[in-house]
Amino acid sequence: MSLDGRVAIVTGATKGVGRGVGRELAEHGARVFVTGRSAPEHGHLDERITAIRCDHRLDLQVEAAFNRIVREAHAIDILVNNVWGGYERMVEDGAFTWPKPFWEQPLWRWDAMFSAGVRAHYQASQLAAPSMIAQRRGLIVNISFWAAQKHIGNVAYGVSKAATDKMTADMATELKPHGVAVVSPYPGLVRTEKVMEAAQFLDLSNSESPEFIGRAVAALASDPDVLRHTGKVLVAAAVAKEYGFTDIDGKSPRPLTLADV
Repeated sequence: MSLDGRVAIVTGATKGVGRGVGRELAEHGARVFVTGRSAPEHGHLDERITAIRCDHRLDLQVEAAFNRIVREAHAIDILVNNVWGGYERMVEDGAFTWPKPFWEQPLWRWDAMFSAGVRAHYQASQLAAPSMIAQRRGLIVNISFWAAQKHIGNVAYGVSKAATDKMTADMATELKPHGVAVVSPYPGLVRTEKVMEAAQFLDLSNSESPEFIGRAVAALASDPDVLRHTGKVLVAAAVAKEYGFTDIDGKSPRPLTLADV
């Protein structure tokens, strides 16, 4: 899964899944740019990873970040749209609002998931696509989840994830003639910082490291026939079985199906 010479951008990558993906792509040889509101100001996290502070809700900041990347790296080969909004302020006025019915949900959560999520993915893809089209190769990854297909959490979450998957399918249709693939991978239960804070209440036996989905992205990006997957929803653990890699602890998480979630 060599990515030597490739340039990757991972949005919302200062923690959680995004940070794991960025680290794994760098581990496989890519030059990685990670963005996020809490990205360190000094920029270089290590030899292969450069951090750019960027709020993906602010168009001018996003444009400046992508212009800088193209100026410094001269190309974009991989874009991982991981940034997301709506997870903040789960508790308001002492009430846990995340699972409430839609008529009791705070309206800001809908706006956050679309502005810092779906719209942010759309804009980043717009900015990355021209470089990929010019090279006639590239991979856009829109991190998604089973909530696109089944009620999980709340209505706004499901609608935003369904929008992400539809965006993947339609972008794939327009980009396939240019040799660029677009996919929506679904992680399983990921051992992010937030998840591990609640580890005592969770069954982590089939969980995944944040780096695991990064290995899935690396496998897809290094596959010369990746276009066969374009437009599809891909379960990260199923990608691992197809390409023959394991998680960082050597385990092989079981691919979930819609019936499992």
